[in-house]
Amino acid sequence: MASDPAAGIAGTWRRKDKARGNSAVLRMDRDGVASVTDPESGDSLAAAPAGRVAISDRVGSIPRRIEFADAGTFETPDNDAIDRLFYGAGIHRRGFVHELERFRPRLVLVVVAVVALCFAVYRYALPVLVEVAVAVTPPVVPELMSQSVLASLDGSVFAPSELAAERQSSISRGFDELKALSPRGLDGYTLHFRKGGIIGPNAFALPDGTVVLTDELAEMTDDDEMILGVLGHEIGHVDLDHSLRQLYRAAGVTALIMMIGGDIGSGTEDLLVQGTGLLALSHSRTAEREADRKSVELMYRAGKDPAAIARFFELLRDRLNDTGTSDFFSTHPATPERIEETRRYAEEVMNAPDCCKPE
Repeated sequence: MASDPAAGIAGTWRRKDKARGNSAVLRMDRDGVASVTDPESGDSLAAAPAGRVAISDRVGSIPRRIEFADAGTFETPDNDAIDRLFYGAGIHRRGFVHELERFRPRLVLVVVAVVALCFAVYRYALPVLVEVAVAVTPPVVPELMSQSVLASLDGSVFAPSELAAERQSSISRGFDELKALSPRGLDGYTLHFRKGGIIGPNAFALPDGTVVLTDELAEMTDDDEMILGVLGHEIGHVDLDHSLRQLYRAAGVTALIMMIGGDIGSGTEDLLVQGTGLLALSHSRTAEREADRKSVELMYRAGKDPAAIARFFELLRDRLNDTGTSDFFSTHPATPERIEETRRYAEEVMNAPDCCKPE
């Protein structure tokens, strides 16, 4: 319970020549004289005008020390009572440190500095580091990660494909035509058919050139060119190293979080070593647009409809009623926007005499 300054402030008195302390009471009279007395005998232990005693600054809950010249020191943990007692005498001794603690400007400055540093690293340093990491990554790393991802999905989500053998052959032949025109060539990509299970209609590419097409997506349309347009999009992701960039960016963000909050567990190891977290990463909207353009170029060079992927987006729009124009909350551009941009680029490619000519 806090002391009442009018009745005296309870504390401990220590004389200059003695280490042992005794119980004492601090009071101040109407003339502004501070005095320390023995609570049992009432004997005066020290007295001085309030302006001549040394009062320690208030720092958190550390006990305050009131020094009476050469007589001794009165100590009490009742900081509020000390403040009231000496404020009443016109002496303001809260102390600069205590004011800093109350308003915490240093903490604010530290937080602002950390946020600014993290933003600078994320905005400027991380992209450079990602590009360096992609450039020096040996081929065995994406191969191991991709094998791990596919093995994990085969063991937990996927089932063997039930797509008709004739349809698989037709799509595979078209895929061979596309990959033959890509920088990695015929040996740079492998197409796998799987029943998607809970993943449903989907197609995705892994960093080593492994491309997976689910039965559910293939069954959405009988038009193989639409499917090839999607596969050309996935080839674009591989050619442009989008998966590796996303992986290294996620690792960099994880490192920033660890720098601020400490160890976050085994997530980084899973991501970098096992590769099981790779599918949780979404490509940026810029990466999706770049892959769309790659699909248009590959399809045109293969002598197929360059706007096939735009027709696939139209199918998605009609099936899912996805007519929204906002892409603010999505990592993918809005579907109507992708249709418009892809069709525009397809027309540009077809009308440009020296652009992406079929070989």
